[in-house]
Amino acid sequence: MNPTDAERVARLISGCAPNFVVTTSPNASLPGPTRLREIIVKAGIPLIVVSDAPARKITKELEEAGVGYVIVLADAMIGARREFLDPVEMSLFNADLFKVLATTGVFNILEVELDRLIDAFKKGERPALPRLVVDKESSAAAARFTNPYAKAKAMAAYETARRVADLTTEGCFVIKEWERYTPIVASGHEMMRAAARLADEARELEKASDTVYRAPHHRDGSLLSKSRLIEKPQKTP
Repeated sequence: MNPTDAERVARLISGCAPNFVVTTSPNASLPGPTRLREIIVKAGIPLIVVSDAPARKITKELEEAGVGYVIVLADAMIGARREFLDPVEMSLFNADLFKVLATTGVFNILEVELDRLIDAFKKGERPALPRLVVDKESSAAAARFTNPYAKAKAMAAYETARRVADLTTEGCFVIKEWERYTPIVASGHEMMRAAARLADEARELEKASDTVYRAPHHRDGSLLSKSRLIEKPQKTP
């Protein structure tokens, strides 16, 4: 995350001459991620930034630099206060967040976009880079829910996770007294736990009607899909 380390990593990556690079970081506008982008772009390597809500303020800058982006608004920051945080809490928060991102459709979007880039480079083409801000509606659409209540629960999970950042940002950067910020960041984690329960309920509704959308890969790398448990995956239209 600091510029010195980011520059070292960027030069190592550039030396490998990849077809494209995907970077992930919280708040892509910070100095470290910014320095990494500068070096990768200068090397002429297509770059896609995957980041969270604070990166939304630099979308114009990314576009002007020819950089693609997938900004996930629900990817909320953890409640990083020492009085509250430990390895167990970190693991539980991230497990809950992963459940939300996976169930609500965020991973589906990343899978489709990265597969599209890989397929284009296999064909010798230079594809258009994604420029996406993933919200509750676009993520739910990618999850392909058939039950409207499942979709509603998934959207509620996404929106709850998005708002976790309001509390953890307040607790980490605004409130100075530890007696105040400790319960604030803890409440953010409780919200993420509630979001994960909603996400789980959404998937259970789809399982009950045997309509869970799944998108495995064929051995040749192409994307397959299926919506019933006892069904062979087929080529995605």
